[in-house]
Amino acid sequence: MVKQVERKLEPGLYLVATPIGTARDITLRTLDILASADVIVAEDTRSLRKLMDIHGIALGERPLLAYHDHNGARMRPRLMEALQAGKSVVYASEAGTPMVADPGFDLARAAIAEGLPLISAPGPSAVITALTLSGLPTDRFLFAGFLPNTSSQRKTALAALADVPATLVFYESPKRVAAMLRDAAAVLGGTRRAALARELTKKFEEVQRDTLDALAAEAAANPRKGEMVVLIDRAHSENINLGELDSMLRDAMRQMTVRDAADTVSQASGLKRRQVYQMALKIAGEDAAAEKDTE
Repeated sequence: MVKQVERKLEPGLYLVATPIGTARDITLRTLDILASADVIVAEDTRSLRKLMDIHGIALGERPLLAYHDHNGARMRPRLMEALQAGKSVVYASEAGTPMVADPGFDLARAAIAEGLPLISAPGPSAVITALTLSGLPTDRFLFAGFLPNTSSQRKTALAALADVPATLVFYESPKRVAAMLRDAAAVLGGTRRAALARELTKKFEEVQRDTLDALAAEAAANPRKGEMVVLIDRAHSENINLGELDSMLRDAMRQMTVRDAADTVSQASGLKRRQVYQMALKIAGEDAAAEKDTE
């Protein structure tokens, strides 16, 4: 067991990330904050109390208060009063990082509006963990949270994201994931690459990587339990012609290096970086030869 540093915290609202699975993923700083805060607030008090017990953090006489979607409006004034009285208040999500698909958003906004200190202690995040395991591009991604419940609304939401040149990341429930993947295949194209990450950092962690069609079929045939993250490859501009690509590269190369121009155009077009970089080198060579001929 790591000894926590118990010291007086400066007044303010502290946001701490809790493990999404394995209890040992908690950070040392988060343990210190939990051991020292005047008031402890949690989306699920039972989960946080269990986590504190695992790591040997005594609650003592400090209050442990619940803050979630159903009592937020009622609890916020009490927590704001504690903050305005100069107390240190720590808020923990049930799992992962606060403010990411989490009910603490309004609490943080209230603290900011009152000019009170807001401090975030970085830690576990299902979005980032899934992204690193997906095998999909990580240089640009869009977290879109949970999609709507009905198929028609879900398809409308997916259509709005169809051309985003970034890896798309969603949270999904095991009961809806097969339907969600089926709708994604219908809207975005069944051959689009995707990944389904399940039970991250837990005993039965699993990451499936395939096309949307294949993942949808597998999810329908073999339902699984557990928290899930769906990741879908970025949009690719299949219809871009060489003339358009040449123009895009020349515009970019007027303002940046060949390498940076290739990176920028590759991300914007969805084309493979190697292909774009080779064309950028060709353009640079042609321009250098033209300049030499005019000397």
